[in-house]
Amino acid sequence: MADLNVDGMALAPGVVETIISIAAKEVQGVASVGPSGVGGLRSVFASKPSTQGIEVDVDDNDALHVSVRIDVYYGHVLPEVADAVRTAISDAVASQIGIPVGSVDVYIDGIQFAE
Repeated sequence: MADLNVDGMALAPGVVETIISIAAKEVQGVASVGPSGVGGLRSVFASKPSTQGIEVDVDDNDALHVSVRIDVYYGHVLPEVADAVRTAISDAVASQIGIPVGSVDVYIDGIQFAE
């Protein structure tokens, strides 16, 4: 995604994705954000959250459409986790950037067994 302009303010690529990644990871039951196997050592040593597995598009009405891939810990109800991720992302983007979120598609790529 190129620079995103909001009320005369330009956001660099990756800013929105970072906000989305942090919001999703804070949901109980989310093991990781991004494609399975991206975590590992890279996530341990990375200073910034991974934004892999997150896609953001802007429609003609300047609403964001988000697609995010997550892994969930075993034992959590998948539809509930997905719904909580949708809500967390919509709330975080709206409150921190002020851009309406048109949709959030959550793809559960895997289950992890140790929490």
